[in-house]
This record gives sequence, C-alpha cells and structure tokens, in this order.
Amino acid sequence: MESRGGPPGPYRATKLWNEVTTSFRAGMPLRKHRQHFKKYGNCFTAGEAVDWLYDLLRNNSNFGPEVTRQQTIQLLRKFLKNHVIEDIKGRWGSENLDDNNQLFRFPATSPLKSLPRRHPELRKGSIDSFSKDKENVFKLRNLTRRTPKKHGLHFSQETTEKINHEIKEDQENLGDYREISQEDVEEVWRYVILIYLQTILCVPSLEELINPNQVIPQYVMYNMANTSKRGVVILQDRSEDLPHWVLSAMKCLANWPRSNDACHPAYVGFERDVFRTVADYFLHLPEPLLTYEYYELFVNILGLLQPHLERVAVSALQLCCLLLPPPNRRKLQLLMRMMARMSGNVDLPILHDAMGTRALMIHTFSRCVLCCAEEVDLDELLAARLVSFLMDHQQEILQVPSYLQAAVDKQLDCLQKGQITGPGDGLLAPLPTFSYCKQISTQEFDEQKVSTSQAAIAELLESLVKNKSLPLKEKRKKLKQFQKEYPLIYQKRFPTTESEAALFGDKPTIKQPMLILRKPKFRSLRY
Repeated sequence: MESRGGPPGPYRATKLWNEVTTSFRAGMPLRKHRQHFKKYGNCFTAGEAVDWLYDLLRNNSNFGPEVTRQQTIQLLRKFLKNHVIEDIKGRWGSENLDDNNQLFRFPATSPLKSLPRRHPELRKGSIDSFSKDKENVFKLRNLTRRTPKKHGLHFSQETTEKINHEIKEDQENLGDYREISQEDVEEVWRYVILIYLQTILCVPSLEELINPNQVIPQYVMYNMANTSKRGVVILQDRSEDLPHWVLSAMKCLANWPRSNDACHPAYVGFERDVFRTVADYFLHLPEPLLTYEYYELFVNILGLLQPHLERVAVSALQLCCLLLPPPNRRKLQLLMRMMARMSGNVDLPILHDAMGTRALMIHTFSRCVLCCAEEVDLDELLAARLVSFLMDHQQEILQVPSYLQAAVDKQLDCLQKGQITGPGDGLLAPLPTFSYCKQISTQEFDEQKVSTSQAAIAELLESLVKNKSLPLKEKRKKLKQFQKEYPLIYQKRFPTTESEAALFGDKPTIKQPMLILRKPKFRSLRY
C-alpha cells in the first residue's frame, strides 16, 4: 500500500503523525523576528506556520484539498501540546495558539511518537485461529502470493480457474457427505468476507489490520438480509433504532422544503434549531458509528482515496461497512443520506454564517463517524477525509454486494455435497473485476478537475431554473446571485436577454417618450 499514498499496516494514524511532524520540522522556514524590541533567531510566527502547514496538508494525498484552515490551526495546537513546537520562551503543553504573530520555535527533542506494541491476539498466524481444523487452513497466504499488475487488480476468469485448480489439488480424497451446522455457515461467512477484503486491499496478510474474531458473521448476515427497498437496514428491535423525534428532524432537513406540515418553519431560524437537534443526538453517542475496534481498518483504507483508486476504495468500504453492528449501519446509512441531500439542496437556508452546508456537515459529524478510543492528534483530519468520501459515494458503499452472497452459497453447496471439508477448500465465486484508471499528467488532471466542477455548477444552475416550487421573486434573486458568482456559466445558459426573459415570461415593455415640457419663463422682478 506504499504506492497508494499512505503508510501500510497498523497504527496508521501514528505513522501519519510522524510523517507530518517530520515534514513540518524539515520544511518550515526559520528566520529572525523582532518582538518587544528584541530579536529572536531561528523561529517563525503562528501565522507563517498556519500558511505553510495548510499548504502541506492540502497537497498531501492522505488529507487532500478538503482540509480547512481552522483544522490546520487545531493541528498546530496539538503540535504545541505534544512539544513538537514551543513558544519563544520555551513553554509548551497547552493549546494556546492562534493565527497571529506569536513567535514559536522547534525544541531539541524529537517529535516522533513510538508505535504501540501489537496486541498479543494479533501475533503471526492468528489469522487462522478461527479455523477448527488446522488441516483446513483457509489458504489465505496461497491466495495472496500473487502480485497485482502494475496499474491495478484484474480478477479475470482465467485467474479464478488457476486459484480453483490449486485448491482442488488438496481435495482428491474428499467426498463424504456432511450436514451443515449454523457454526459452519458462520465460519463460511467469516472466511469469504476476509478473503475478499484481503484481495481487494492487496495486502499479504490481514493480521495487522483486523483480528478475525472481530468479524461477527451474524452482523454481516443480518446486514445482507434485512434491508428495505432502498437498501437501508431494518431493525427488529425498535429500541436500537433512532428515536422518532430524531428521525423526523432528519427527514425534515433531507426533504426541505418538501417536508410534511409538522416540519414547516414556525419562526426565523427554525431550520437551524432542527439541525442542532440532530447534531446533538449524534454528538452524544457512546461511540462512533464505525466503532472503536474497526478504527485501524478504516484508517488504512484512507490511502485508497485517490482518483485512480476510487473504485477499489468503494469496494473495500462496501465490505468493511457490512462488519458494523446493524444499528450502527442503519444510523450511518440514514446520516449519510441526509448529509448528501442537504449538501446538494439549493433551497435549504444558510445554516451557518461562516461556512457552507457541505463544510458544516463534515465539520459537525466527522467525529461521530470515525474516532479512536484513545485521542489521536490527526483524528479530525482523517475523519473529515473519510466522511467526505462516504458522503459522495454513500449509495454505492452502503448497498449490499451481490457477489458476496454468491460466494457464500457456492461454499455452502460444496460443503453440503461433501466436496470439501472446510470453508478454505471451496470454490469461490468469481471475484469482481477491479481496474485502476490509467495514470494521467498533472495538467490533464487539472483540466478534468476544472471541467468536472464547471459541469456540476452548470447542473446546479439547471436545477434552479427547473425548480417550479420556487417563487419567481426568490428565483430571480438566486439567479442574480449565481450570475454574480459564475458569470461565464450563466452567460452560456442565457446568452441573450431574450432567453433570460423567456424563463419568467416577461414581455418587453415600450417606454413612452417623455413629454418635453417647456419651463415657464419668469419675469424679472427688477425694474
């Protein structure tokens, strides 16, 4: 995974911390500064540090352009608290840092954090601990010795047949019929989801990312089988679901202004209070929706959030989200659907004076989705990046993968017929085909980025034009604002004044010529 832009293996947040602090110490310019009639050498101001670090994070593939200046300031405060930097008088340990001219310097001590010792359950070989019979090892190592092609993973029929042929070599003397127990079914589910996840992530072993005991087959089976028409998990126990008042508030915001009568605004600022109600509920959950135990797994997938690895990231997250307890998965689905709808809703009133709706969504709910049990200094940035991707691809990521059920059915069929003696000896259904996009130049990427964003803005304009529920006066106001912000796109949609007038059905009026009135002559009063 090194080639994918992030440190591999466990404790990725700690490794990213070490990477960022090292880059900051090595690249931050130092110079002389004067303060209170005194000169200080080899130091920098807080404002200069914010500028430099902000640039670094936005150009780093692990964080990206979604990073805000406020998040950069928060990270610098963590630097001060953890003695990566100190003020000019040698003080540190607090978070007393703002975007100003306060002077700071680097201490002589190293800012690098040591990696925690691995959990004893994750020692080498533990990936096979869930198998009852050591002779029926799931062949994880054999299946993952194959090196993917340079530009990505390609699971062709030919490759699948080779894998199946090697598995069949150990099955020549097998064929006794056996009855399938519930334990066998659960073991097959655990095996199938682990082997696919390992292949998608393209790692030699999963032992450093997830303990097999953390894969609860009952959760996966429930998440696959109990869904609504829209793919949202349906809970049998209503006490585990969202409270009715929270669900109503989320529907009100997601469908604004087409909500039911009970959600119609009764006063100015009503929508802000509704949003605050939803935020308060999620902010007070006992643990994040992705749970503490899967933190390392999801953080490692962050390295895949790059344009040429987008499809692989979606597939990996699709599998990982199936591991969640059903109540968590349902809440995640409903939250992401609400966030996605609110972010694209031009009719939704402004919810925050200082930031847009999308930025507000990510800033508010990031820590509710991903967070470490022990405080990690990069939590906020990592969570914001993952939540942004989840929100943009929520429909694909949170749907049920059909190929997983096919693979399990194939394994169980072979097990029932006595063709195999354990899950690891079965024939997997063909793996889904993943291919990485061809790498393009920086110039091409920039051009595509501009064209894509312009197309999205043009689509936004079109939705505004076709919105029949919007009063004409309000539509004129919004179009006026759009024309001011994006004049070229507006001119392309309305090249002439006639085309703009046709939208509102305006008829040109002919102004009557003004009458030329003669000014009365006043006689002079002077004699």
